[in-house]
Amino acid sequence: MKISHKGGRHAATVALAGGLLLTASPLAAPAHAAAPIPSITAKGGFLLDQADGKAVYGKAGGTRRQMASTTKLVTAITVLTIPGVDLKKKVTVKAEYRNYVAREGASTADLRTGDRLTVRQLLSGLMLPSGCDAAYALADTYGTGRTTAARTSSFIGKMNAKAKQLGLVNTKFDSFDGISRTGNNYTTPSDLAKMARHAMGSAVFREVVKPKSYKAAATTSTGGTRTYTWYNTNKLLGSYGGAIGVKTGTGTAAGPCLVFAATRNGKTYTGVVLASSTGDNRFKDAAKLLDFGFASGSARTMELRSLPAGTQRD
Repeated sequence: MKISHKGGRHAATVALAGGLLLTASPLAAPAHAAAPIPSITAKGGFLLDQADGKAVYGKAGGTRRQMASTTKLVTAITVLTIPGVDLKKKVTVKAEYRNYVAREGASTADLRTGDRLTVRQLLSGLMLPSGCDAAYALADTYGTGRTTAARTSSFIGKMNAKAKQLGLVNTKFDSFDGISRTGNNYTTPSDLAKMARHAMGSAVFREVVKPKSYKAAATTSTGGTRTYTWYNTNKLLGSYGGAIGVKTGTGTAAGPCLVFAATRNGKTYTGVVLASSTGDNRFKDAAKLLDFGFASGSARTMELRSLPAGTQRD
């Protein structure tokens, strides 16, 4: 099957087996694109136009894969789209949140037991350092039920309802943070890009995921103040001109993953790479896809921003 784009655009040959796309193809190449179709190390990738949702690039876009902590963008937008959500609501950190990250060896915002943080602060703790403790706190707060287990299960149900609302038939969640016990926490590059587009429609979400760092002043159990400083694990920010988000993820089954977005000259592209070859190559893969959208050569000279020593990695 050949997909051709006339008038100086690209041509690509794609192989189909069992209905799955095996090689990359431009699904709807930008009218101004002059660059060749990018070659990425990730096993799956997708790029879409944020304005109209049209697909620009896809590699195994419909193949289901684990998504690791990119799950947390769905945690965040599920909270943000709860009717009447109060971002100033204070949430008390429970010991079980800390115990959970210690038991799982999970990424953490290092929330201290007894501290009280606002929902808005927890969203930054969730998205920048990829805090599984912050994810637990939000799921426990916005799920329903008499026990923590019931509330977190309820919240995961809300995440699945969000995917269903958006028509994402190849996405399923069994966790609030991407740590899957059953393997039933999966998506496709296409589905996750659509979810990211939905999330980027929220001004608060965009505000949360854009900064390279964030400081949060929390009230301690004794009435004092503790200041948390979180650094964004997304090294595309500050490395690729116009980058505005979104979320990293790394897991044994998932490999290095990234949801990303960038804006230049009023044009925004949102994309996904799943199962990239290395943690740094996912950022290079993303830059190549963004270059394809913007008809740019930035990826060739991009130097990745370094994270401060000792900060969280994801």
